[in-house]
Amino acid sequence: MKKYILKLQILLLVLFLTTSCEKDFLNDPEPTSSVTGVTIFGSRAGAEALLSGIQRNFRSQFTRTDAGGVYSIYMARSVKGNDLIQNSWYNFDYDNDNREPTYVRTTFSWEYPYYMINQANSLINGVEASDLSDIDKKELIAQGKALRGFFYFQLAMEFQQTYSFDPSLPAPPIYTELSLEGKPMTTLQDLYDFIVTDLTDAVAGLDGNRLGKSYVNKQVASGILARVYQVMGNWSGAETAARTAYGGNVASALDASSYNKGFDDISNTEWIWGSPQTTDQSNYYYIAPHAFTDHNEDGYFGTWINRDFVNLFSSTDVRNLFETIYGGTEANWFYYTTTKFHFAFDSDMPLMRSPEMILIEAEAKLMQGDPTAHDLLYELQLNRDPMAVKSTNTGNALLDEILVERRKELYAEIGVEWFDAKRLRRGIARTGNHRLFSSLAPDDKKFFLKIPQTEIDANDNIDDSVNTNR
Repeated sequence: MKKYILKLQILLLVLFLTTSCEKDFLNDPEPTSSVTGVTIFGSRAGAEALLSGIQRNFRSQFTRTDAGGVYSIYMARSVKGNDLIQNSWYNFDYDNDNREPTYVRTTFSWEYPYYMINQANSLINGVEASDLSDIDKKELIAQGKALRGFFYFQLAMEFQQTYSFDPSLPAPPIYTELSLEGKPMTTLQDLYDFIVTDLTDAVAGLDGNRLGKSYVNKQVASGILARVYQVMGNWSGAETAARTAYGGNVASALDASSYNKGFDDISNTEWIWGSPQTTDQSNYYYIAPHAFTDHNEDGYFGTWINRDFVNLFSSTDVRNLFETIYGGTEANWFYYTTTKFHFAFDSDMPLMRSPEMILIEAEAKLMQGDPTAHDLLYELQLNRDPMAVKSTNTGNALLDEILVERRKELYAEIGVEWFDAKRLRRGIARTGNHRLFSSLAPDDKKFFLKIPQTEIDANDNIDDSVNTNR
């Protein structure tokens, strides 16, 4: 008989999360052997303790160094492109050869999002059944739906072609509650419809308040929705959501002087969402991209920068943070490094920043024929480079310029180059001084992973045929 699709350990989720992040429960004098649903959902503070545990697992050590938390998903995407050169834990991702059913990347990229989705479902279902006030229910459920939508979006991106390729293609199953029975594959259309519903509900149910920058508020939920609408080609929706996420004022949303500060401080004005680290809860050398890109502190020294990417930056651009500390020449793959990220055991990790949202808005305006798209792009460019000159680009040339700006602004953060190439069905051609020239053709099957064997073995509704022609 097949095993359960969802590990039985998730039934201990509420106990684990609450006791790991709410010390008051540990000090409770009652002689109980577990923390009950009444304890958790009997007050807003209890539900927020569960929410704190969910946020902590964004930066967890799920299995191993290259399969930890959200940062591992982003780092694996980042090294699949042309801008970074990898020679460390993410080597198989760098070679675009890490997608077979039994591989760690495949298993992690499936099991970790579902693990987080089950945490979100625990929160949503528990709050729905509680006696909390209607206001508390609305806000807490909205946060749960934002997180659930975020992780279903990761599954959609990782386990099928992009939405515009064919929305009828099979996609990962949808769960809205804890389940011991595996569900069949759904379709991309159904999955994206579900994601959009979750995120629009979240935006409607939240305001600008939150416990801290690692938590979801209206701006974060809007930013996630903007990314989803980018993939779906809903440009009016993407424009509105992105503008809500960063506030609509470019000058107040950006701080060029902070760009060279190491990207390790969640309090930075430009950060909309992030994962904070403390030395007592550190992931140590798991932290990506910091532990891999920083060659001046103790870490893996595993990531270099492609010379062709370096040459995109002017000398006056605040983002030009490249060094040649190992000597050699531009022909060597180990020539350029970056000081963008500072690694320490308490380095915070960015999840969403305002420049991304500004550039989503610019792209959305362009796609709708709005000539102010170019003005918005130039406003960001001038903030980053006081010597920037506004181009005369229009149409596809302006789109290319926006995409390059996204790469320059967000490299090594969220896998932006891979994300854009996949959603726009453009492919990625490797050039420059790469260690391995493993390019991706448009709509390449290497843009998505096969369904893991562990899922096939555990789920009566999915068999080996699911990977046929994948």
